[in-house]
Amino acid sequence: MIGNIPSVILPSPISTLRYIVEHWDILLTHAVPTTLESAIGFVLATLLGVLLAIVITYSTLAREALYPNLVFFQLIPKIALAPLFIIWLGIGMQSRVAFAVFIAFFPVVIATSAGFASVDRGMLRLCRSLTASEWQVFTHVRFPAALPHIFSGMKVAITLAIIGVIIGEFITAQAGLGYLIIFATARADTEVSMAAIVVLCVCGLLLYGLVALGEIAANRMFSADPA
Repeated sequence: MIGNIPSVILPSPISTLRYIVEHWDILLTHAVPTTLESAIGFVLATLLGVLLAIVITYSTLAREALYPNLVFFQLIPKIALAPLFIIWLGIGMQSRVAFAVFIAFFPVVIATSAGFASVDRGMLRLCRSLTASEWQVFTHVRFPAALPHIFSGMKVAITLAIIGVIIGEFITAQAGLGYLIIFATARADTEVSMAAIVVLCVCGLLLYGLVALGEIAANRMFSADPA
C-alpha cells in the first residue's frame, strides 16, 4: 500500500519490480510476440509510407487522388476499426500487424512528402543542368535531403505500431503484453498489469532507440562531410 491507496488499485514500484525480477520468464514470453509484431508492422508501415510519398511527389494525378483519401482515413477513429480487422483477417498475427500498419503509415507519408518537397530548388535546377536522370536526382539529392523528415515520421510510426499491436491483443490474442494486461486486469491483479506496462515501455524504448540509431547511421552514410 502506498499511503492510503490499496495495492489492488496501485501497487508500489518495489512490488512491481519484484514481480518483474521473479517472473521475468513469463513477461519475456509475452514481450517477444508483441515486440516482433510491432517491428514487422513498423517496417511495413515505413515501406508503404515512403512508397506512397514517392508516388505523391512525382505524380500530380496520384497526389490529387490519394492525398484526400489518406487524410479521410486518418480522421476515422482507429480503435473503431480494430474489430473489423479481426473479422477480415482472423485472430492471428496478421490482423494485428495489418492494424499496426494501418495506423502507423500515415505519419511516414506526411513527413516523407514534406521532406521531398523541401529540397532546395536551386540544387534541383543544377542537377537538371548537368543532365542528371530522375533516379540520380532522387538517390543523390531528394532522398538524402529528406532523411530528417523521414526519420521524424518513423519515430512517430514506431510508437503507433506498438499501440496498434496492443489494441489488437486487447481484442483477441492468446499471448503478448496486451493480452497479459487484459488478463491480469480482469482478475484485478494490478501488480501484473503494471509489470507488463513497464516491460512494454522498455520494449518501446528499445525499438525507438533502434530507429534513432538507424537515423545516425543513415546520416553518416549519406553525409557529404568526409569527417
